[in-house]
Amino acid sequence: MKVATRRKPKPQAGFVDEYCASLREYVDGGGEVALGRAYELGRRALSDQKTLVELVTLHHQAVLSLLGGTNSEKRREVLLGASAEYFAEFLSPYEMAHRGFQDALNAMRNLNQTLEAEIKRIAYAVHDEAGQLLVAVHLALAEVVPELPEAQQVQVARIKELLNQVEKHLRRYSHELRPTMLDDLGWIPAIRFLAEGISKRASLPIHIDAAVSERLPGPMETTLYRIVQEALTNAVKHAKATNVWINAWKKNHMLYCSIRDDGRGFDSSGAHAAPAQKGLGLIAMHERVTAIGGTLHIESRPGRGAEISIRLPLEVDHANSHRTRR
Repeated sequence: MKVATRRKPKPQAGFVDEYCASLREYVDGGGEVALGRAYELGRRALSDQKTLVELVTLHHQAVLSLLGGTNSEKRREVLLGASAEYFAEFLSPYEMAHRGFQDALNAMRNLNQTLEAEIKRIAYAVHDEAGQLLVAVHLALAEVVPELPEAQQVQVARIKELLNQVEKHLRRYSHELRPTMLDDLGWIPAIRFLAEGISKRASLPIHIDAAVSERLPGPMETTLYRIVQEALTNAVKHAKATNVWINAWKKNHMLYCSIRDDGRGFDSSGAHAAPAQKGLGLIAMHERVTAIGGTLHIESRPGRGAEISIRLPLEVDHANSHRTRR
């Protein structure tokens, strides 16, 4: 069976001719004016989303055309040097765009780290400070109960039971918000803990198959946990799924993770549209994965469930000897 391949678009003939003419003008002594045209052509190429492979091919062909018109070795050296200067200026908009992209990634990483620090602080506050307040309420009730009539003591007992339920829920919320096992044991035990709680509350079978044993860098584990957390929340609240499958595996220094459900699904083409047309959860997923150098793909159709696929590059020196429980 033949597999359809997508052909890379070729630069338009007008652009090619303009580039060759501008390059020739520069090597013939066009100076700063011709070099300025190189920069403008580079901006146009970036705006038209031309790939670096296309640009290198274009430049190579233009240089061959220049060299074909001379047999002088010295002249060839001059042409090659001038062509390299022109090409460097031509690519400068791409370099600036790359630097801007890297700055944006660093900003997203810093923002995610700040958010995680705030989430951790809130989780600990819910667990410790709210827990201490509830203990104080229990002690205050214990002092009052002996002086109350029997009927009111029964009412107080009901209040204490409600307080116990509140304490139980607060403890669960704080653990799911930022589970300590995420830092201590890794993301696999953390998502197992998360999935177990959601499965019980929503009566939703969640199947986990994780063929990953090594610990990952902290930001990577946090990202994976947050995406799984968001995906499970969507499966319960929006997809109305009856099953969820979470798979994780490694291959060729890449980590793969997929979260699939059999819910109502949606038109996934909207997930790749403009940000204003995306849900905030999907935007956060994409931004988190992009910030750590990975890719995320969403596949779904109405009535056919949804699948979120994550691919993250692994570095050998990132893995350590700590093992996560399967």
